[in-house]
Parts: sequence; C-alpha cells; structure tokens
Amino acid sequence: MELADGRSIGVLVADDHSILRRGLKDIIDREADMRVVAEAADGIEAVRRYDEYRPDIALIDLSMPRAGGIEAIRLIKASHPDARPIILTTYDTEEDIELGFQAGARAYLLKDMACESLVECIRDVLKGHKRVAPAIAEKLADRLSRVKLTARELRILGLIAAGKANKEIADMLGISDATVKAHITSVFGKLQVSSRTEAVAAAIQRGLVRIT
Repeated sequence: MELADGRSIGVLVADDHSILRRGLKDIIDREADMRVVAEAADGIEAVRRYDEYRPDIALIDLSMPRAGGIEAIRLIKASHPDARPIILTTYDTEEDIELGFQAGARAYLLKDMACESLVECIRDVLKGHKRVAPAIAEKLADRLSRVKLTARELRILGLIAAGKANKEIADMLGISDATVKAHITSVFGKLQVSSRTEAVAAAIQRGLVRIT
C-alpha cells in the first residue's frame, strides 16, 4: 500500500530498548511499501523526531525515559492533530488503555503480537481505522459490563496505590481535600470496598493500576 503520492509509508519507532527498535526496523523495512524513517530512545526524542521527519505512523512504547509514551503522544498530537500514533507495549491495564486512547492513539498493540499483524495494523490505521490487540479487545469488552471509573478516579486510585495521602493527592492534582474525598467515596462505591487497602487490592486484581 503506497501513499497517494507514491511514497512508502514512513514509520517512527520510539522505544528505549535498542534491540527491540532494531527488530521493528527489520520487520518494517522488509515490507516493500514501508520503511522506518526515524528512531527515538525516549519520549522527548520521539516528539523531536516526529517534528523533524513527519512520519505517517509513530510506533510508541509506553514506558520510556524523560517522557512516557502517553505524554509523548499528547505532545505530538498537540502540534500535529493528524498524527497517527500506535502504542506498542507490554502493559495491558485498563488505565493504560484508556489514557492511551484519550491521548490520541489510533491503535493499542502488545509486543507479543505476530509480525504480520503489526504491519497489517499499520496499513489499517493509515486507512483511518482504530485497532486493538485481541487481548485488549477482550479486556475492553469486559469493562463495558462493569461500572466505569472516570479518568480522574483512575488517577486518584493510582495515587492511592502509590501510597499518597489525601493532602498529597489534592496538591498534585490542584483540587481541594474535599474533592479528593468525594472521588475516593465514589471509587469505594463502584469497587464495592470500604477501605483504601481493599480499593488497591481490587484495582490490582482488575488491572486498573500497576504497581512498579
């Protein structure tokens, strides 16, 4: 699938592991209609490389130095609204999935996917489609059957899991202590728990937060 002007599909690969970048480059450059035009080892470099090369597709990992994948996508989309970022990661928590698509990702893929599926996804995204890995699709379908936490509630839940007190959370998010308490009460109700410890345990079990 060449572009309308006859060019190959230009791809930016952003990942902090050089071996993985090399592997992705080999897979993509093997295709007659696409090639890797730029690489980046961290989120800030990914934004700079995008500005410089204006690729048709950006493959972006979530966990990178200086700026993570979500932040890199937000920055890229802020300057280039028509950008087509694809998240390629090992993380499949509901929070990551939601934040990824909110930031502007056009697809959410896992690194254990087949090479053929990756290049097929690149072509599909260029056609205007959104794509998710099968495991992600199953997780999203399961989520629809449960009460949904808001982005703010997910953020606060993650901070609770990180051991932050209400005052710290309020300061970090620029909201009042009362608002934090109201969100926490809502989270407790949706998760059907009665304490912060139970909330964190339930969140980890459901993949809502990731403990690092």
